[in-house]
Amino acid sequence: MAVAHTAVFELYTDGENSTFEYNYGNDMAPSVCDDEGISLRTFQPVLYSLIFLLGVSGNGLMTTVLLRRRHHLRITEIYLLHLALADLLLLFTFPFDVVNAAAGWLFGEFLCKLTGLVQNLNLHCGSFLLACIGFDRYLAVVHAIPRMQSRCPKTVHRTCIALWLVCLGLSVPNAVFLSVKEVGGQVSCFYHDYGIHANNWVLTNTVLNHVCFFIPLAVMSYCYAAVVVTLCRSQKSQAKQGAIRLSLLVTLVFFFCWLPYNVTILIKTMVDLSVISQQACEHYILLLSVLDVTKSIGLSHCCLNPFLYAFVGVRFRQELIHLLCEEGCSNVCSPFLRAQGHSRPSISDRATTTSTMRIQ
Repeated sequence: MAVAHTAVFELYTDGENSTFEYNYGNDMAPSVCDDEGISLRTFQPVLYSLIFLLGVSGNGLMTTVLLRRRHHLRITEIYLLHLALADLLLLFTFPFDVVNAAAGWLFGEFLCKLTGLVQNLNLHCGSFLLACIGFDRYLAVVHAIPRMQSRCPKTVHRTCIALWLVCLGLSVPNAVFLSVKEVGGQVSCFYHDYGIHANNWVLTNTVLNHVCFFIPLAVMSYCYAAVVVTLCRSQKSQAKQGAIRLSLLVTLVFFFCWLPYNVTILIKTMVDLSVISQQACEHYILLLSVLDVTKSIGLSHCCLNPFLYAFVGVRFRQELIHLLCEEGCSNVCSPFLRAQGHSRPSISDRATTTSTMRIQ
């Protein structure tokens, strides 16, 4: 959803000034390529609006339910609470992106810097929180560590706060380099100032995004591979499998949502750095189209976790129904309460409850 910009940087060599043009950014095409005809971007504001409505509703309900029993949260639920808060932060930047795509940036310098910081913060923090969930399941299942200092709630909260601070530190340069400027008759929020330093930060930030995705992904892959091997060898594999089902699903959704975008942006970075040669303008425009599609898929991830959690977590579904009843939605939740009263939990539901009590 970004607008293409060309930055002019000054170089100082042998006492003489020389200038050159360089295009940069996540959605930047070379100046010889005109991507204004890409119709996909017309539908992005509609898609972003839908993601915003679903995500705020789902993450808001999940956060409310978890905060109601904040003193009795399980380890995975603590991480999921922080994950929901990170997703809400990202979602609150969507209205700015929608307006920006339709009419340019209208919100001033401060909000330009703030939205850029929050978006980076969420992308970094979300992947590390999911890596922590995978590592916690690894300790609980593979090494059978039900109680240890690193798994007590206070330590988990401190770990999450430390992650927030580290990711905030990695995101602060975004607020420094972003600025508002009129380019080509349209006001935009982009890396206009600081010349070559802004360009270096764009490249550095791209590398950081890859590192903050692929390293947690490697951690999650190793942890869950070890968990699967352990479950296959365990006589109580079905019970333990129920306990980690939620964590595994959330991680897989993260993988399938964000991997295509990271692969695409990696290819585009190599094209921008001339590591891969650009054969034709049409190929670059196609790459930008794929980038838009994969970015939209990735951003949709922030509205999926609550629905996965509600679908898999029996305890969450029950507490959500009770919350709706307390808020005056008895006509909606009464049929579900009667169904719960006349039905027995499934094997997988009992496994989830039993194994959670054993390994947490």
